[in-house]
Amino acid sequence: MEQQSVLIRSEPPLGWLVLNRPQLRNALNLATWRAIAEGVAALEAQSEVRVIIMRGVNEEAFISGADISEFGELRSNAEKARQYRDWPNRAIAALVNSPKPIIAMIAGICIGGGVQVALSCDIRIAARGTRFGIPAARLGLAYPLDGVKALVDIAGPAHAREILLSARLFDAEEALAMGLIHKLVDASGLESAVRDYAAAMARNAPLTMAAAKAAIREALKDPEDRDRTMLEEMVARCFNSEDYREGVRAFGEKRRPKFSGR
Repeated sequence: MEQQSVLIRSEPPLGWLVLNRPQLRNALNLATWRAIAEGVAALEAQSEVRVIIMRGVNEEAFISGADISEFGELRSNAEKARQYRDWPNRAIAALVNSPKPIIAMIAGICIGGGVQVALSCDIRIAARGTRFGIPAARLGLAYPLDGVKALVDIAGPAHAREILLSARLFDAEEALAMGLIHKLVDASGLESAVRDYAAAMARNAPLTMAAAKAAIREALKDPEDRDRTMLEEMVARCFNSEDYREGVRAFGEKRRPKFSGR
């Protein structure tokens, strides 16, 4: 039986996307890209799941980069590489556009395409000892604009130049200083730290978090490309929601609100 490259685990209010190619340190092949997109959709469909966590199946790797064994057949020239990018593009879009918060739980190594996947998540929490890098310059390939833009948007152009042109590996402390990760914790406490953070986030209003994610995405676009109508509708939906009424009641009653996503 073929091994599932991504395991989907529902543990409401948390959902898990577990990268499951330990023998290749979770290297990204076409099947894995497809499974990421499908996994996000599956967890989005579960209303009881409020926050999604992406992690490697063990502490040795988040993602070690692309599965180079596919390069000869599926990415041997520019045209094949362009066709190949369809599923990676879908997977990245699924992560970025999901209405639910997605947390990357990073340990071991986060290399190449793994950095792009991590940057497509909303929050990145890493273990001390994790190594990062984008070694494209050592392979002779070039990343498309969308991937480079994500790096520039988060780390800034100066750090992006240094990361891409040096092709070197760097540690989690440096990644934190660059803004590539949000939090750095001891490896022994990584899962508990991520669980606690995600559980606290899951208590927030789902419609409000979805609206915030959408507004941030639109803010990164050129002004003429922003979908203001969509954002205004999302804002109105929040004000008209039962969750808004519950939030106001809970504040007045000095208790924690119980949001339903409606």
